[in-house]
Amino acid sequence: MSIGFGELARIGHLYPSGGLCDFEIQLMAPPGVQFLTTRLPFRDTSIESDKTIVDDLEAHAALLADAKVDLIALNCTAAGVVNGPDSINARIEAATGIAAVTTIEAVLAACNALSVRTIGLLTPYREQVVMKEIEFFAGRGIEINEHLSIPCNTPFEQGMIAPGAWVELARQLRGRFDALLVSCAGIRVSPVIEEIERMLDVPVVTSNAALLWYCLSKLRISERPQGYGSLLASMTICRQ
Repeated sequence: MSIGFGELARIGHLYPSGGLCDFEIQLMAPPGVQFLTTRLPFRDTSIESDKTIVDDLEAHAALLADAKVDLIALNCTAAGVVNGPDSINARIEAATGIAAVTTIEAVLAACNALSVRTIGLLTPYREQVVMKEIEFFAGRGIEINEHLSIPCNTPFEQGMIAPGAWVELARQLRGRFDALLVSCAGIRVSPVIEEIERMLDVPVVTSNAALLWYCLSKLRISERPQGYGSLLASMTICRQ
């Protein structure tokens, strides 16, 4: 018997307005898990935009609450880094009464579950955002010992990067690390996660895959999609 759309879970999805890749997380989700998207104003990739994306967070989250979702996820990695996941979650939960998660906390939970202490980093971020993310991880005991970027000025540009470009960028890495993080919810990377894993022989954590894995763990959903990397395929769960 097939599982109906949303029968296992409905997840509210707060996503940057200029982004093109809100489909990625639904693409990877197992049958029965439905993501419902509401967009947050975000038109360029500056630190200032990362800060202001949450200005009207409560109003946007309340729209998702109308759909009686089981969980609300703010899916913008840099916004979580800049504003802090705890603050974002507290605001959403106070406004809606629904539990909330952010992409950056999902990435941290994935690193914890995989016992990661050093990571390589690929991003489509400007240098200021990259430095902020490196600082964020360092404050949590995780060293980024090599990083490469395809800097973009808008989320639209980020979404237009071909998936194969991330394979070629990963091929340029020369350092040693426990896992590779491809950071940004606004890029097309799901089709090449396993290719990069085979090439580098380390787990590859992407923003969308980590958030999906984290949501499944939070909602105690055991189904695990195949074809999108070792984190999602395994029964590894987040350690709370």
